Amino acid sequence: MIELKVRKIGNSLGVVLPEEVVSRLNAQDGAALYLIEAPEGGYRLASSGPDFEKKMSKAKDIMKRYHNTLRILAQ
Repeated sequence: MIELKVRKIGNSLGVVLPEEVVSRLNAQDGAALYLIEAPEGGYRLASSGPDFEKKMSKAKDIMKRYHNTLRILAQ
């Protein structure tokens, strides 16, 4: 767990992300980050949008159901 502090930035509030977090998110200056509400409560910070998460979830389900077929096609 990484503790972030809320700070006043102009007339707004913000947080400064440590270098290790920026690196892991592969974020750059001006890049969009998404704060996604997690099903178990709380939030997740992601570098890809919620649409991408939904598509990846569906893709993982397809890969799980058709594992053998995809393995044969990959040969």
